[in-house]
Amino acid sequence: MTSQNLPATVAHAFADLMNGHDPDAVDGFVAEDYVNHNAWTDDGREANRALWTGWFAAFPDTEVTLEDVLVDGDRVAGRFTYRATFQGPFMGLPPTGRPVVMHSIDIWRVVDGMAVEHWDQLDTDRFLAQLTGEDGGRGPGA
Repeated sequence: MTSQNLPATVAHAFADLMNGHDPDAVDGFVAEDYVNHNAWTDDGREANRALWTGWFAAFPDTEVTLEDVLVDGDRVAGRFTYRATFQGPFMGLPPTGRPVVMHSIDIWRVVDGMAVEHWDQLDTDRFLAQLTGEDGGRGPGA
């Protein structure tokens, strides 16, 4: 197995996609028939590309930190912190210019160096509260 086939590479490739603001980077690590167990997007590489294209339109200054990577067999888990400014429409919400922080734990099943399946846990309520200003003005650091 080469280092490019190690499952952990998927977590690093995802962080690179986010920090490079490059939705087309999915071609290098997301399988065409990718199964995404996430309510925010459909299955498939193209749906994943569309998700990140929309994300970067709303949050063009996104910075992602890969906090941890764990590998067990064909599974890789990554813990991520996202920091950005809400600068474009997102999920029907108008941009506010507010800074936001989101955290996720993502798990991928990897076959031949490509992510074929994905699960995640997001701090969605806190993230949405930051977008709408319903966080009581505490902002992302609170």
